[in-house]
Amino acid sequence: MSLKAKYLCVLDIVLRVPPLFMFDKILKTEVFPQVNLHSFLNYTHYEHYTQDSFYKTLPIATFKLLMCIAGAVTAFLLFVLWTNYLIHVYFYVLPMGLIFLSYWKNVSFLEQTDFIQITFDELLSIALNLGIQIILATAYCFIKRLQSISWVEQRTVECAFLAPSILIFFPLSLNSCKYFTSVSVMVLFIMLLLDIWNYGMKIISILTSGYKHTRDFAHNFGISALVENEWQRLNVPTVLRLFWIVRTINNTYLLFLNEDVNKDIFKFIMVNGSETLLSVLGLTSIVSVLCHLIGKAFQWFLLVEDNSEDKSIGTVSAILFYILALQTGLTTLESEKRYIRLCRNFCLLFTALFHFLHNLVAPTLYSLSAARNPSNNRHVRALTASFFLLVAPTVLLISLWRRYSSSTWLLAVTAFSVEVIIKVIVSLLTYTLFVLDAKRDTFWEKLDDYLYYVKAFGNSVEFCFGIFLFFNGAWILAFESGGAIRALMMCIHAYFNIWCEAKAGWSVFMKRRNAVYKISSLPEATSEQMSEYDDVCAICYQDMTTAKITKCRHYFHGVCLRKWLYVQDRCPLCHDIIINCQEQGDVQR
Repeated sequence: MSLKAKYLCVLDIVLRVPPLFMFDKILKTEVFPQVNLHSFLNYTHYEHYTQDSFYKTLPIATFKLLMCIAGAVTAFLLFVLWTNYLIHVYFYVLPMGLIFLSYWKNVSFLEQTDFIQITFDELLSIALNLGIQIILATAYCFIKRLQSISWVEQRTVECAFLAPSILIFFPLSLNSCKYFTSVSVMVLFIMLLLDIWNYGMKIISILTSGYKHTRDFAHNFGISALVENEWQRLNVPTVLRLFWIVRTINNTYLLFLNEDVNKDIFKFIMVNGSETLLSVLGLTSIVSVLCHLIGKAFQWFLLVEDNSEDKSIGTVSAILFYILALQTGLTTLESEKRYIRLCRNFCLLFTALFHFLHNLVAPTLYSLSAARNPSNNRHVRALTASFFLLVAPTVLLISLWRRYSSSTWLLAVTAFSVEVIIKVIVSLLTYTLFVLDAKRDTFWEKLDDYLYYVKAFGNSVEFCFGIFLFFNGAWILAFESGGAIRALMMCIHAYFNIWCEAKAGWSVFMKRRNAVYKISSLPEATSEQMSEYDDVCAICYQDMTTAKITKCRHYFHGVCLRKWLYVQDRCPLCHDIIINCQEQGDVQR
């Protein structure tokens, strides 16, 4: 990427941050007294108002709400603009800011100046203000020169900026100077509004073409493709991270200016960093990066190649964190309660992160053992990571149970932590079975049964914990903190983690049960028959000490044939039916 492209990429990210501050400010705007827009949209705090006071404030609240909606629409349109159009918008916004800055500086200067007797210090103040106004006027003309500005407009701008500093030498009162300052500002605003008016038709054309492009893209590729494309084009995660960092730095700076410096800085940052839904999104993007880096560190430690799994750790962690914030009503809580809830959500996120990391470690263990990898270094690394996933949840549980009494959130953390410990134990047992099989010289026919029992135990425990978490969530929904989002997440959990898992587990159990019945009906080969056959199993190509004989007189390992029967009922060699339905029914009876 060239230097110019990098510059434009950084500029594109920076220019999209101010619209987010507009959104954030709108969410904190008071619609009713002491009720901001966020609380209004979440239907909270209404119980504090009587019907009379509600109707008295309704007209003003309606006007504020409409203005907030208009501001939100404007901020959204600014946020989604293409970079070149966004730069043109700032060509009008920045001069407007320079005008406000010039007016504020001139008014402050006039109020601090003695109109009767001008001293040497006041001359220095006049020279300083004159220098500031020259810089502001030069910046204004430079920005306008990037578009187009005539000689008359440039002289008018310079006079409007410098007039208050020059008028101090004339025998005028303070009110007269302020009046001329206001007039000069109005002249600048009128000039700026005329430029915007001349650009108005182009703005309408841009919005129209943008709407047509979005409609055509959604029609041709679908809504999901449109969202994904715009998400990448706008660099939304990076913009949210920058927004949250700038917002946090600003709030921390104000804390040092106005409040006690000895206050808990981390607590202050966390509480103010989750004040609105937009700030929670910014915090979520920070969490996503941290989880992604943890996944990359685990991947580096395990010496595995880059894949999509570690990328999904950051994405899934971010989605989980934001859903927890929504369903717990994080932004509507008071400061102290919000901090406590945020810490609890982080505990739940840590347990979920352990599960994601196990999804990285488990395939590595299986591949090392099944492939009979001789690299001791990789085995030690995988076992060390597994040991960490056993110790970390245990330490977390011990520290939490020592500090807090039993509660629904603690039970949820405990369930997730115990579940990941059991999953790691199952992975280690599977790894051990494969390693033992690799050290054997003969075919281990019981290996498949042992693996099935170990995995069945792990899946059964996971299913039981899923049911427990469902009832735990139902208790929270009914008696602690209800909400549509929590109810929706419970329905999703009940369908995917309980119903679908139970259905899949029952299907596997029935397939194995039917295969066992079919295999038991087949005769076992005698030692004389095995000596006469003297060949390998046609399924696994390994030597046979025992075998099952099909009706078509073919020999197979019993465990290999059972795995084959999971897929189909025909012989692997001649494709004859191994056992028909009537014979199977006789065997089951």
